[in-house]
Amino acid sequence: MRTLWIVIIVTAVIAAGGWAGEAQAQNASKTPSSAQTGVQAGGTESGIAVFQEHCMGCHGNPSFPRAPLPAVIRQMSPERIYEALTTGVMKAQGASLTDGQKRMTATFLSGRPLGSAKQGDARDMPNHCATNPPLADPSSEPAWNGWGGDLANTRFQSSASAGLAPEDVPQLKLKWAFGYPDGLSAFGQPAIVSGRVFVGTDIGYIYSLDAQTGCVYWSYETKGSVRTAITVAPVRGRGSAKYAAYFGDAHANAYALDAQTGRLLWMTKVASHFVARVTGAPKVYGGRVYVPVSSSEEFQASSLDYPCCTSRGSVVALDASSGRKIWKTYVVGTPKPTRKNSRGVQQYAPAGGSVWNSPTIDVRRHAIYFGTGDGETEPAPSTTDAIMALDLKGGKVLWVFQSQAGDAFLGGCSGATRTDNCPSVNGPDQDIGNSPILRTMPGGKRVLVFGTKNGRVFALDPDRKGALLWKTSVTPPSGPSQNAFYAALNGVVWGGAADNTSVYYGLAAGGMVALDLASGRKDWYMPFSNTRIANSAAASAIPGVAFVGGADGILRGVSTADGRVLWSYDTARKFETVNQVPGHGGAISAAGPVIVNGMLYIGSGYGVTGNNSGNVLLAFSTR
Repeated sequence: MRTLWIVIIVTAVIAAGGWAGEAQAQNASKTPSSAQTGVQAGGTESGIAVFQEHCMGCHGNPSFPRAPLPAVIRQMSPERIYEALTTGVMKAQGASLTDGQKRMTATFLSGRPLGSAKQGDARDMPNHCATNPPLADPSSEPAWNGWGGDLANTRFQSSASAGLAPEDVPQLKLKWAFGYPDGLSAFGQPAIVSGRVFVGTDIGYIYSLDAQTGCVYWSYETKGSVRTAITVAPVRGRGSAKYAAYFGDAHANAYALDAQTGRLLWMTKVASHFVARVTGAPKVYGGRVYVPVSSSEEFQASSLDYPCCTSRGSVVALDASSGRKIWKTYVVGTPKPTRKNSRGVQQYAPAGGSVWNSPTIDVRRHAIYFGTGDGETEPAPSTTDAIMALDLKGGKVLWVFQSQAGDAFLGGCSGATRTDNCPSVNGPDQDIGNSPILRTMPGGKRVLVFGTKNGRVFALDPDRKGALLWKTSVTPPSGPSQNAFYAALNGVVWGGAADNTSVYYGLAAGGMVALDLASGRKDWYMPFSNTRIANSAAASAIPGVAFVGGADGILRGVSTADGRVLWSYDTARKFETVNQVPGHGGAISAAGPVIVNGMLYIGSGYGVTGNNSGNVLLAFSTR
């Protein structure tokens, strides 16, 4: 996925009006400078590259047994890591790094920004809710629970649950904003359940807020940043807790909290690799929690000091009441030693296949579906860049549909940075980051739909072991998206929304497209702008309207009939927040909007890339 983040950086800069200092100067009145916000231009994901290149010659190297292992360092606070690199035991090694590199290394390894642990606690916020009444049954009222809003990941809300009609959408206005203290990236998608907002943050805190006012009920400090959406479901055998909030963090921990109070019920480590993490939202069904596992290993594993590569994606089934592991299915086989690189560092294979997306549950087939990432070693296994179907009960592989064969990819494997760690052919980096959408069309025919980063959309038959129904290219026919730089990254990234006749995707090339579910026919394409501004974030829909955000921070609601823009709002600006935290929005490049009870919620500021960052959760209403 690293190439995607590079494209988002470039797109955000272009959207802002230029490169580097020029862009900052032109937008000084619109968004705070990095000096004001603490945001580092390199982006938090650059931290792994610095660590692999400058630190793994010792840490994790058997020749230096006294050097703490990478997994041990990842449990340290960002302040401790930063201090070690600036004034502590690693000062000599840190002397070759810029201050920004040190900060981003500390942020990435610890899984939270500097200073956030102290500032993030809700007890220190001024907007406490006056009372904390008993949580209503989540199934008793409209909700957007988890990533896709339902087990099938349709990201579609009915008229009754949405509380919005197409004619209401142009009247949407900001009702409240909530700021994440010291946050660099508002990448967690909120869940709205029982009249409350449950949201994870890059600062490592989970918040429970009142959906109408934004007052805060409680916070919980996790072991690392939380990018996943949260699912609230009944829990048994945990004392007074009736409902639990389930999610995962940047250190590959899965959690269950008492949704009423924020008390920890259980925490389970689902992967031991030092850069394993949970980025896709877990799914909860039938008393189990299904957790997708991804990794940061591919970002810069070209470093000759790095023993490439050993991480692998998986899905883990846990007992929802206890967190006990029931089964775990890996995307690729067990890595084994292969050769030593030119520096004598052992290399391994196979590796890769991260599961970046929230799985889809097929109740009829007792199956779970998910997309997989590229391979990190060659030959790339046939389960990479694929849709996999597993048996819900035991995790057995039912079938696999591969959309891109031979995709072995590592960051830092082009031009002068290429090393003999790299695949002989690098890429094309076609991870499936979006959740497959399961839909039943009029007449009863079912379809499983997903998109790829190079602009292809596939429809599979879940009732015939993933047989291909149709394939369509959604690449715009002309315009700036045809630039060679974007050729393989102009399609679908984080996902779409589907009613029972059509599916709607925002495109990395810019704009939005609608396809007929039965045939794959392109019904319309709306570019939004003559400038290439990525609309890679997950789309969401209600009857008559589809919503999508952009790397420029603009959120749009468009007519599902023809793509005509009905409403737009520029989130890339400063906000006064209900908790009095300095707030600013930025890029909307991953999580999508959620719509419940006449309100729309969106996080603004995809600061993983270091450009157009933000730290706010925004709530809109017509009232």
